[in-house]
Amino acid sequence: MPIAVDIDVMLAKRKMSVGELADRVGITPANLAVLKNGRAKAVRFATLAALCEALQCQPGDLLRWEAED
Repeated sequence: MPIAVDIDVMLAKRKMSVGELADRVGITPANLAVLKNGRAKAVRFATLAALCEALQCQPGDLLRWEAED
């Protein structure tokens, strides 16, 4: 998929666990793992906004486009 997810990078920068982020955002750790590992087909803007609020970052810090070979 040409959209890469960098949630793990932000988690490391903020020294936060997946479980803690899931609690702050209001989603299950399993759903966060699906998003974090790039297996999600979509993400709601409300979820993206909650992730940005919890991690104190911009959407571009979490998502980036990569050209497919």
